[in-house]
Amino acid sequence: MSETTGRVLQLLGLLQSRRVWSGDELAARLRVTTRSVRRDIDRLRELGYPVHASTGHGGGYQLGAGAALPPLLLDPDEAVAVAVCLRVAAGGSVAGVGESALRALSKLDQVMPSRLRSQVAAVHDTTVTLAGATDTPVEPEVLMTLARASRDHEHVTVGYTDVRGNVTSRRLEPYQLVTTGRRWYLMCFDRDRDDWRSLRLDRMSDVRAVGTTFIPREAPDAASYVRRAISSSPYPYVARVRYRAPADVVARVFPAASVDVEPDGPDACIVTVGADDPQRMVPWLAMPGCEFEVLEPDEVVDAVRVVAERIARAGAGGD
Repeated sequence: MSETTGRVLQLLGLLQSRRVWSGDELAARLRVTTRSVRRDIDRLRELGYPVHASTGHGGGYQLGAGAALPPLLLDPDEAVAVAVCLRVAAGGSVAGVGESALRALSKLDQVMPSRLRSQVAAVHDTTVTLAGATDTPVEPEVLMTLARASRDHEHVTVGYTDVRGNVTSRRLEPYQLVTTGRRWYLMCFDRDRDDWRSLRLDRMSDVRAVGTTFIPREAPDAASYVRRAISSSPYPYVARVRYRAPADVVARVFPAASVDVEPDGPDACIVTVGADDPQRMVPWLAMPGCEFEVLEPDEVVDAVRVVAERIARAGAGGD
């Protein structure tokens, strides 16, 4: 490979790694003059890569989207990661992606070195995807619009249907996408409600990026925020339960997306969880197999007593 060809490939890798580069930044990274950078940009354009140039504050070179997708530069770790993700996407939670993911995976497999192909095959052969795990697949356009808007700090508008069936228009500042494997959520700042929200993507409609940007706020941790929201906010009964066991032990019992677990000293923890029916919650609360105490609300405290008495009578009748 010639020095020029190697430099053009390195330039392509830089353009793929960040949204905008100035000519001076690229020249410094490639250790050439800005004139050489301009020549290499022209070579990429001749190869079909749509490289856009802009001037002024915040301007520079940017790799755009073209009518045809040129080949991507992937190092070995990236190639394996992409192949594994395509395997998961083939049976995943994004509508209509399964067949496309399989086609992309077959193309990637054809050009992969045998060493990398064996690594991917090892993951595939030892992985099983459970069918029917996804409640409502998300449209790819919705997912990509929100992903780009979150990355670029761009305002979005959406129509949203809440748990009661009410439809509202939301003006949002998107921050982070979170998936539980079954559902996708967006952690965002709702401009009209002046507060943070966790919104399900499958309940959104008419999702649009409006073109204006926002200055990012100090945001809560997305994973923790969404976990708390989906474990309690949709339910009429939200229980706080103290377990006499370490937080990491109890957390392994419950699905991560279903409860919020906080340490309460080295040998105890507080679990927050929601449910529609207090009595149906009780057997689930007993799953960790250790002593526990319901701190609140009274309805769940009473439900534990009722269910315990019912179980005791069933045990006495069995004697």
